[in-house]
Parts: sequence; structure tokens; C-alpha cells
Amino acid sequence: MKSDYLIVHKKLLPPYLEKVIEARELLNSHKVDSISQAVKKVGISRNTYYKYKDFVFKEKSENSRHAVLSLVLKDSQGALSSVISCLSHKATNIVTISQAVPLSGLASVLITIDISQMSDSLDELISDLKKLPATRKVDLSAIE
Repeated sequence: MKSDYLIVHKKLLPPYLEKVIEARELLNSHKVDSISQAVKKVGISRNTYYKYKDFVFKEKSENSRHAVLSLVLKDSQGALSSVISCLSHKATNIVTISQAVPLSGLASVLITIDISQMSDSLDELISDLKKLPATRKVDLSAIE
């Protein structure tokens, strides 16, 4: 199997995975102020939330295809440019880029991309980003 991702009917999964998504949505919509409030409201433990929050996502409509990538890049000239170039070659459109001030020679970057016209799979894109010389870490933070 090439991809790390599966589409699975929620009837096959334990109910707490859907509650992790609910807790994340409460936090993102600012209906609660903290993770503690979110997990209490949906009825799961903080441990469950932290364990699965980066691995379960809610499917959205076919028309809305965005992915949020979290990267750690070496603080070197052309590092972000090489990421943008890679994204361009994969037929993605950049929606937003947010880069933190580099600390200890590393910069955190959050990029939202439109993947509706992407030529390759998301796994292949992440793999290619990881191969860039300045890339230290790439994570899929969210997908819709």
C-alpha cells in the first residue's frame, strides 16, 4: 500500500476518534477556551485527544480540498523558496504562508494549500518536501 491514509466508514472506528474531531472543531471555532474544556464537553480524556488529534480528520465536500502543512526548515537562503517551488511543481495553489522568526537556526512554517488540482498524492508531496535539503520536518496538520 502506497499511501499512509485510508478512507474508512466511521462505523468501523471506535467512537472516541469522532469525539477527537469534535473537540478540535470546538477549539477551532472558539466555542471553548481550552483543550480541557473541549475534551470535557465531548467526553474524552486529554490523553486521547493528544494521541489522535494529528491523525483523524473529517471529510469535507469534494469542492473544498485544502491541506495545512507544518514544516520546520533550516534557516538558510532559499529554504522557503525551494518549498514553494516544490508545491508549484505539484500543481498546488498556496492559500496562506505563516513563518515564525527563526530560532536556533530553524524556522517553523505553516502553509495552507489548495490540493484540488494536485498532480500527485498528498503522501508523495510530503515525501518530496522531506527530501529538500533545508527541510527538517514536515507534518500534515489538517485536511478538508
